[in-house]
Amino acid sequence: MRIYTRSGDEGETGLFGGQRVSKAHLRLEAYGQVDELNAVLGFCAAAAPENLAASLRREMANLFVLGSHLATPPEALEASQGKLPSWDGGSVGLLEAEIDEIAADLEPLRSFILPGGCELSARLHLARTVCRRAERVLVRLASGSRVEAVFLTYLNRLGDWLFILARAANHSAGVPDLPWRPGRGEGGDSSES
Repeated sequence: MRIYTRSGDEGETGLFGGQRVSKAHLRLEAYGQVDELNAVLGFCAAAAPENLAASLRREMANLFVLGSHLATPPEALEASQGKLPSWDGGSVGLLEAEIDEIAADLEPLRSFILPGGCELSARLHLARTVCRRAERVLVRLASGSRVEAVFLTYLNRLGDWLFILARAANHSAGVPDLPWRPGRGEGGDSSES
């Protein structure tokens, strides 16, 4: 398989089904954001213990499936039956179960928290923000094109999962979450006297 094809040198690319569109097309932006999220999950997995890395890789595989569906315009969906990888209908429920399980071991939140703490938590917060951006782009795509509702639900829940994983990473490292206090720096010290 060649890495370069030269077919996109003039700013167009092919969708699944053969349709050529501008690389600025919203559909490309949507699956490009999902691809970026996938790369950031890989960045998180590189610093994670193996059990968490395995869960992150599971979601990376789900994101690859999601990207393939987003790369298929609605008019090509029927012709692509059997060619696209199938979506795991239990993926949202699994994320919800894991969120509930992890949250049960954490102190309840009493304020908003700042991204950060230990390195793994910071990476997971970065992934969460990229996930939320991908979700916003997918909502824009869905406002003018057919998008399966489960994909919107999945990205929303994945963002929640990444948030709770970031908190759990701090907890495991013995690092407190960083509470946000308006007008105050880290640790509650006022910048004014």
